[in-house]
Amino acid sequence: MSDLMRWEPRRDLLSLREAMDRLFEESFVRPFGSLLFPAGAEPFAVDMYETADAVTVKAILPGVKPQDLEVSVTGDILTIRGKAEEEEEVKDRNYLRRECRYGSFCRSIALPAAVVTDKAEASFENGILTLTLPKAEEVKPKTIKVKTRK
Repeated sequence: MSDLMRWEPRRDLLSLREAMDRLFEESFVRPFGSLLFPAGAEPFAVDMYETADAVTVKAILPGVKPQDLEVSVTGDILTIRGKAEEEEEVKDRNYLRRECRYGSFCRSIALPAAVVTDKAEASFENGILTLTLPKAEEVKPKTIKVKTRK
């Protein structure tokens, strides 16, 4: 027995709009983006989470040396730049598969809250960059005590 599905014109319009937005972005905003990174791929993987006090970002950067990294925050945008250099260059290689990326990279990510960059901490271990960005006082949750009347 087949199930009946309710027709929702808004859902169809939304998917059409999303398709048009994607087409516009790929054609005009970043026309060569798909040549640089395959569909859905970014220069490196990032995990970001927040607690009541801080925003933490973990970026997986294999083959990158800590001295080749630059991290900056401008407004609510976190930018990670760097370069991964190939250790040796051999001209007579016959590559069967080449997936490792070398060269310069840059990725900017919007932060979910205002942060205090002067108190930020960064560590780099086993190819993983961990940034801890304390939240600004004005965006931290506040507790208000409720008083009872006598």
